[in-house]
Amino acid sequence: MSKLTVKDLNVSGKKVLMRVDFNVPIKDGVIGNDNRITAALPTIQYVIENKGRAILFSHLGRIASEDDKKELSLEPVAKRLSELLNQEVKFIPVTRGIELENAVNDLKDGQVLMVQNTRFEDFVDGQATKYESKNNPELGKYWASLGDDIFVNDAFGTAHRAHASNVGIASNVSQTAAGFLMEKEIKFLGEAVENPIRPFVAIIGGAKVSDKIEIVKSLLEKADKVIIGGGMAYTFDVAKGKTIGNSLFEADKLELAKELIEKAGDKLVLPVDTLAASEFNNDADTYIAEDGIKDGYMGLDIGPKSIKLFQDVISTAKTVVWNGPMGVFEMSNFSKGTLAIGEALAKATEENGATTIVGGGDSTAAVQQLGVGDKLSHISTGGGASLEYLEGKELPGIASITDK
Repeated sequence: MSKLTVKDLNVSGKKVLMRVDFNVPIKDGVIGNDNRITAALPTIQYVIENKGRAILFSHLGRIASEDDKKELSLEPVAKRLSELLNQEVKFIPVTRGIELENAVNDLKDGQVLMVQNTRFEDFVDGQATKYESKNNPELGKYWASLGDDIFVNDAFGTAHRAHASNVGIASNVSQTAAGFLMEKEIKFLGEAVENPIRPFVAIIGGAKVSDKIEIVKSLLEKADKVIIGGGMAYTFDVAKGKTIGNSLFEADKLELAKELIEKAGDKLVLPVDTLAASEFNNDADTYIAEDGIKDGYMGLDIGPKSIKLFQDVISTAKTVVWNGPMGVFEMSNFSKGTLAIGEALAKATEENGATTIVGGGDSTAAVQQLGVGDKLSHISTGGGASLEYLEGKELPGIASITDK
């Protein structure tokens, strides 16, 4: 890899500033899912085992009021992390000031400290300040001053944003390195875009063409096949002259869909049938629509012929990237298409030796529900970040990591 990693740093006896992604679901102080905390453990453990002093920064949710601050403290996360590390994690309930500075200076080798939610800096003294989100230069400089001139960025989920706690700190230290999680994301997603083993198949799902259009355009130039599923497929159906009933449709993207169909030819793989429902309800009346959807019905999942078609395409692949569901995955009767894609990826990995990469919340949930997550090559921790990276955009969080 062309970027510095944590292994390139001498952390012994040093105050090591670390950006992690602990943006986990919390309700009434209870963590709903600690995947993001466990994902950061290898980097934290490496630093403390090598006698570094780990100072952790993370955001949690969005802060737009004092009430948000009550709900979104990182204290429960610090408690969970101390259980996982089997040692004390000192939690400091502020983002700057003498209490934080003293605690940092009192740290011993191998100890861990967690700073309060960095987004507390977005609402200060009753005002929406956005110091963290807008990368306030003074804040980045202050946080950088707490450490010993080295910074480890392990938060890929925020790499597409230039915030004070990633780019701000990085621009005020001499060495910024990728943590193990960040390194893995750069390796898998970067390789998939820049140097895929072919055939390279991309699968893009989700509700809206507008959310994913740039990545579809970009992948049509790079991939051998681009499979489209989910609600966004119906705009392409209209472009092909099909009726779609009450399905999702973006009229302002129709010309673009026509253009892509024309330009891409057989590189673009669209559904050939649909599981149509009488209403947006798990128990709705359904039928399989092949030649368009009749009035009063809406497409909520791909049909069996589309599943077979998509599986056949995936079975030939050596690199597969998947982002976005094939239907209304959260309703069990409309989750078959999405789950079938997850199974096809696991099969391609095992039987074909394919490199399989999954990004996005629903796709990740699908492979976890199937229990095939460990059979795939890589599950990306970043939704928006993985999409922008696959588009070929330069992500500020990665650009600010020091080159080797």
